[in-house]
Amino acid sequence: MMLNLNSPDDNSNRNSLQDPVSLNVGGEIYTTTLDTLTRCRDSMLGAMFTGQIPVLRDNRGNVFIDRDGKMFRYILNYLRSSSLDLPDGFSDLALLRREADFFQIRPLLEEICRYEASVPLNLRGGPLGAMIIVNVDSKVRVLHFNLRHGPENYELRTCSVRAFTVDLFCTWKAFLALLCERFSYRTSQGLTSPHLCSPRQNRLKLEWVPRPDELPQDQYDKQCYRGLTVSNPEATKSDDIRNMHPSPCEITDKQGFVEELLQVSLAEGFKVDLVTPDPAEILNCTSLRLVKC
Repeated sequence: MMLNLNSPDDNSNRNSLQDPVSLNVGGEIYTTTLDTLTRCRDSMLGAMFTGQIPVLRDNRGNVFIDRDGKMFRYILNYLRSSSLDLPDGFSDLALLRREADFFQIRPLLEEICRYEASVPLNLRGGPLGAMIIVNVDSKVRVLHFNLRHGPENYELRTCSVRAFTVDLFCTWKAFLALLCERFSYRTSQGLTSPHLCSPRQNRLKLEWVPRPDELPQDQYDKQCYRGLTVSNPEATKSDDIRNMHPSPCEITDKQGFVEELLQVSLAEGFKVDLVTPDPAEILNCTSLRLVKC
């Protein structure tokens, strides 16, 4: 049972709390001082412990706050030392930011933003054990089309196109976002970014058809085919200095995609865990599993 012991009109609220102060935050018990809790006077904690808003107590007399108890540890340490101290590989920045925003501790929010900007991607949300599972497939399709030579002169042509599909699952959403930035579809309207199948499913599906030389561009567009490109950071070294975007490179086969995926994933700390069917022919795999370690 929770009891509201104080009201905003109780001028003795601040004096009714004495050091040390015990808090129950989401089931986690903390002990600190009033000076620490009121260090940021314009925060919610500052308002609670200077009598501006009421506080609740649990049945043991602890001040009760219905928030994430584990994240409160970092908030309390910041108030104690005015320093954001996080362990290596900390992967809950989004949750910590949400809690700091709830308590309206603006200096802490600024510290979190600076921390995020300085930490490499593989440390921003890539917990050890994060997994990538990739299935790659390709099928040959025979395409028939009419090649026009004149107003009433058409020639029936046939060519083969190879359609590629990739079904990629990753437990680390930040890596999926990185892939969506790295890969693009090339269509008649220009470059477009792929989208996750479903944010909840952590899945990315890619489908593309490279255009063979014997297939005219208009026939390729008529079939609503699209190519797959990758932004190559190395290409910017030879680009015009005014060009701020990496030059896109075409992915024309399965080997090219797997090679690019390996470059990106290995750079972010993943290691190859399983290759099917032949580990010795990884670029020709049909299934690939990587684990972050």
